[in-house]
Amino acid sequence: MPIGRSSKKSLRKSIKNKKSNSSFKNKLKEVIKKFLSKPEKKGFGEVQAVLDKAEKKHLYQKNKVARLKARYAKKVGKAVEKVVIKKTVKKAKKKLIKKKATKKM
Repeated sequence: MPIGRSSKKSLRKSIKNKKSNSSFKNKLKEVIKKFLSKPEKKGFGEVQAVLDKAEKKHLYQKNKVARLKARYAKKVGKAVEKVVIKKTVKKAKKKLIKKKATKKM
């Protein structure tokens, strides 16, 4: 146990900060898990906001935050690419069907 006044106060302060930091980190983990299950732009925006707050509170260094954002951005890009590919394939199929229908007439 601390003896001096300042050491007692620093103990109280560190306990309080530990609680708030751990709760914030849990929130961050939940948001990231939710995003990784369905990588979408909206979810990526939430992840970015939470990571920026973590950097602001000095929970993570700025380089780590930048690295995580880049990794998650790649995941969003892959998900968007898959959707775009599916849409273009559907459009191409529709065009082929229309061409075949016009040739038969």
